[in-house]
Amino acid sequence: MNSPATISENTQKTEATYGNHNEKLRINNLHAFYGESHILHGIDITVHQGELVTLLGRNGSGRSTTLKSIMNMVGKRSGNIVVNGTETIDMAPHKIAHLGLGICPEERGIFASLNVEENLMLPPNVRSDGMSIEEIYEIFPNLYERRTSQGTRLSGGEQQMLALARILRTGANILLLDEITEGLAPVIVQKLGEVLGLLKERGLTILLVEQNFRFAAPIADRHYVMEHGHIVEEVLASELEAKTELLNTYLGV
Repeated sequence: MNSPATISENTQKTEATYGNHNEKLRINNLHAFYGESHILHGIDITVHQGELVTLLGRNGSGRSTTLKSIMNMVGKRSGNIVVNGTETIDMAPHKIAHLGLGICPEERGIFASLNVEENLMLPPNVRSDGMSIEEIYEIFPNLYERRTSQGTRLSGGEQQMLALARILRTGANILLLDEITEGLAPVIVQKLGEVLGLLKERGLTILLVEQNFRFAAPIADRHYVMEHGHIVEEVLASELEAKTELLNTYLGV
């Protein structure tokens, strides 16, 4: 396990690069519980504007719980979570969303009885800079072609695109994405990688839970590695080559 001093050194390097004024999400000493189960044990994460940061780790390490905890979708949480400069630890989920956070859960949540365009018209505007339908179709041409198709008739990849597109419609500028490539064909995975690159260029901030390290490595600025509800390693993109063996040990690649 990495020492706190090493993680702190990387945090200092990151802050030297980005500066605190660009900080979009800061998590300090976050603990999370489901009933009596203590899942997260005091984790610290910082994400800056325009960064794509991944949460890596084996199943059960606490990655998805971290995303849900940020949105206050767990049984109980404690610590500090600052979103766009506002402390949110005692805030209701819908109020957190209005600060610019959007979550794309693993189950996607597509309304099967509605067609693509109807799904896209549903999300409320939580901020004023949500993408128009036209912009969405430009980014996801597949959705334009399928705009009158019901949710039940979409492929897994199309459903994933639709789930991501709905968040972009709300105006969220911090995206929490949970396993968006799981079970998808390589051509769709490649497309999602291109979309995330485009969103980064637009200045959006992304925290990505991802099992597919080959997908995450080329597009991420930093990686946090989780194990048993702890952050055990922080790896900058520039350190990937030197730390490949260590990552393989943690991830069981």
